[in-house]
Parts: sequence; structure tokens; C-alpha cells
Amino acid sequence: MSGSYEALFSKKAQLYKSMDLKNKNLTEADYKKYLLEHYTFLSRPVFIIKEKVYVGNSQPNIHAVTQALK
Repeated sequence: MSGSYEALFSKKAQLYKSMDLKNKNLTEADYKKYLLEHYTFLSRPVFIIKEKVYVGNSQPNIHAVTQALK
């Protein structure tokens, strides 16, 4: 529903930095593998409202969630 595993992936996770993943050319298969291996890679929160996915806690995203819930 999110369109890609990368959309669900948190590049702010400490493990992302400690594993030096920012300097690797990750594929969708890599993102899926890391998400399944370590829950900390999942960008949170994830909302599914009326078959639309909202990922992350950025201000625009939280505003969109608020609007979708009205």
C-alpha cells in the first residue's frame, strides 16, 4: 500500500547509522530484508485510513492524518 519498502524505512534509526547503510546502494530487496530483520527500521507511526497509508511523524503528514480522520 505504501508503494515501496523504502517508503516504510526509517533512515533516522541509530542502527542505520551504525551499520553505515547510507553509504550503500540499497535495493528494494535490501529495504525489505532490513525491515523484516530489525523493527527499528520501520518508520513510525504508520496509519492506514480509508485504504491510504501515512508513514512518519512529520508535521505535514500528521496534518494529513488529522484531516483524513475528520
